Amino acid sequence: MDRFDAMRVFCRVVERRSFTLAAEDTGLPRSTVTDAVKQLEARLGVRLLQRTTRHVSPTLDGEAYYQRCLSILADIEDAEGAFAGARPKGLLRVDVHGTLARHFVLPSLPSFLETYPEIEF
Repeated sequence: MDRFDAMRVFCRVVERRSFTLAAEDTGLPRSTVTDAVKQLEARLGVRLLQRTTRHVSPTLDGEAYYQRCLSILADIEDAEGAFAGARPKGLLRVDVHGTLARHFVLPSLPSFLETYPEIEF
């Protein structure tokens, strides 16, 4: 597993607060997720996660590293997306008055979702 994949795995563990749930999300065995975090901690020389039998939470160093990882991974995706003809994806939240939604947003929604299938509302 390269550094960027390890960063992604670590971020998932922090977000889900669980090695098991992070493993399910990434499609990796739990042992691989655990090893990736252990290798990150060994390479950095700091403890990133506080582990108990029921709970996983980032340490202060882990929280700082998590924030940096988010920034780095977003930059990588932006750089790759610029050359891959990336299409918009992710969660979109829309706050609009009922009348406007009924007359403008809802009639256009099916065609918008067909054009951008990776957008979630």
